Amino acid sequence: MQKENRFEMFFLPSKKGMIRVFIYGFDAPGSWGQVFAQYHEYTINMKGYNKKKTIIQTLNKLNERLINENL
Repeated sequence: MQKENRFEMFFLPSKKGMIRVFIYGFDAPGSWGQVFAQYHEYTINMKGYNKKKTIIQTLNKLNERLINENL
């Protein structure tokens, strides 16, 4: 039996571009997953067990990096 590789993605528009968020895993309750957030050449990825919390942490980390780069 083959396991399906499914993922979710959503796009957040901003004035200077598009933030892309890719979500892998989180299939069953308690299973881990991975979230990628991409803005131009900056990519942040994080792993976790809680889908919502991992998405928020990834976007916060991307925001911190963009602030440090003065974008």
